[in-house]
Amino acid sequence: MANQYLAVVQQLGTALGRIVGVLDESGVVIACSTFSLVNTTRVGLSWDGVTGDVLQRSGYSYRYIDNARKDLIVFVDGDDENAAKDCTVASIALSGYYDTADGKNDIMTFVKNVVTDNILPSDIFIRARDLDFPVDATTAALVIRASEGASSVQVLDIISHLFPEKHKDFIFNVNETDTVLVKSVSPDIVPSDLEQLAASISDVLETEHRIYTQIGIGTRVVGVKDMANSFREARTALEVGKVFDTEHNIISYGNLGIARLIYQLPTTICQQFLDEVFKEGSIEALDQETLFTIQRFFENNLNVSETSRGLFVHRNTLVYRLEKIKKLTGLDLREFDEAIVFKVALMVRKYLDSTMEIL
Repeated sequence: MANQYLAVVQQLGTALGRIVGVLDESGVVIACSTFSLVNTTRVGLSWDGVTGDVLQRSGYSYRYIDNARKDLIVFVDGDDENAAKDCTVASIALSGYYDTADGKNDIMTFVKNVVTDNILPSDIFIRARDLDFPVDATTAALVIRASEGASSVQVLDIISHLFPEKHKDFIFNVNETDTVLVKSVSPDIVPSDLEQLAASISDVLETEHRIYTQIGIGTRVVGVKDMANSFREARTALEVGKVFDTEHNIISYGNLGIARLIYQLPTTICQQFLDEVFKEGSIEALDQETLFTIQRFFENNLNVSETSRGLFVHRNTLVYRLEKIKKLTGLDLREFDEAIVFKVALMVRKYLDSTMEIL
């Protein structure tokens, strides 16, 4: 095991510009970027009364590689705030090697490869059998995207503490902003349960760590091969939500509705649809007040009386605005079929605007 850590602690020591080492449960240095410290012993390390995961003593910072087992400790030289941060980074970096030594990371790597399509379909069941991974597992994928100023490494560390059962729940990063949670769930779980789970994760990250996130939720799937589908759905939910549902930070794939269909259409078809629905320049002629009126009218299920009360305007005033919209666009929002066309057209326009921003 010591040889396994030797190469990585040397790399970490060079990258961090510090001494980096690993202690076993008896306090013996089993690997270190400074060779003279190997086989020396650190005694009296205790986290009693320590706030947080990092213990700082006698010019060094210490942290368990796995808080659930507490049998290996990473250490770096220095006992200031930067040393504590570097110790955490080293711990996270070494956790992958730690799991490999115990055989767990093979399963974690397997799940990650399945989810990200980095394994041949024909090899999935063979590999699952070798790892004793249940091929009929029921899972759901969540993608937690960190806001600017936070990294997926931080999120990974926090969520790993929330879901310590590594043989059931699999947590890994796919890029600098996205952390994936492949959660084992019961066969009778409902979408609202997954949304509550996402809300609890978001709440912990925001209230305790000041990390703001968006969370995409895939659907529940049965079978190891379909884990990739749930992951793709969760990422799609994030991308679609970024366009059509900017008010919420938790977006479920199952709730995307027609927005999902629009997002998958070619922009040329979308533009053609808009040209057919709206008179030239008519949509641009609608001011913010009118667009707000339209939004409220849709929210009140095309009910004139309810909408006028909600807007604190006379019913005749609202009718006048709706007539004005009809004159400009050729669509009468009081007619159900025409209201549907108008609603879809507004969503299509929003989607096209988002693609122009990207370009």
